[in-house]
Amino acid sequence: MPTYVDSRAAVDPRARIGEDVHIGPFCVVGPHVEIGRGCRLENNVTITGHTTIGEYNHFYPGVVIGAPPQDLSYQGTDTRVQIGDHNVFRESVTVNRASEKEEGVTIVGSHGFFMACSHIAHDCRVGDYVVTANGVLMGGHVHIHDHVTLSGATAIHHFATVGAFAFVSGMSRVLHDVPPFMLADGSPARARCVNVVALKRNNFSQDQIRALAEAHRLVYRAKVGLDQAREILRANRQLIPVVNHMLSFVQTQLEGRHGRARDRRRAA
Repeated sequence: MPTYVDSRAAVDPRARIGEDVHIGPFCVVGPHVEIGRGCRLENNVTITGHTTIGEYNHFYPGVVIGAPPQDLSYQGTDTRVQIGDHNVFRESVTVNRASEKEEGVTIVGSHGFFMACSHIAHDCRVGDYVVTANGVLMGGHVHIHDHVTLSGATAIHHFATVGAFAFVSGMSRVLHDVPPFMLADGSPARARCVNVVALKRNNFSQDQIRALAEAHRLVYRAKVGLDQAREILRANRQLIPVVNHMLSFVQTQLEGRHGRARDRRRAA
């Protein structure tokens, strides 16, 4: 189908718009924006800055993509936003472009579902198949790995990382990194147990789930230390790749600052 641009939309002629794109009334698209095939912008969507958007993304009213970072040190450099394919951005979601402090790009992957009023701050990197419920707030420089679910009103401290297949329950205050495969809850959020539901839905085996549960018990309940945990798991033939990945994540977290591995990148 041909691209449709409502007569009441303001689309800069320099913007690059793909085929089969729908741009509804009162949308604003800036001159340095690229929108891929099959995207749909409902009414009152703003896409600005140096923003590249992949294919078949759906933007609901009030979404703002590519606005300047909410960082008082920002000097106006042409930093970027990069968005993948097949994402849904519900009402009033905001994705800010990057600051000048890292690689200069805020990245959102593919197949995400971002519910109303979620905020993705400057320099964040969000993976594939991520779900954020209403009102999720990511501080700057946050990394969210693939297949993560963040429940409503969760707030994530800047430079924190949430590992793959993790689940964070509603209204949690994420001050520290959340290990992969875990369910985190609380203020501050802690790894409470293995995210069994997500692992089963994604075809993890019972042996993998049991091994992760034992690793969680050793590290977070028995508190035996990572080296001893590895030895116990090895003796039980449970030091399998997913467990190694989880333990390596925790090791990197401990080597960081304030419970956040990436906080080492922050200026003192």
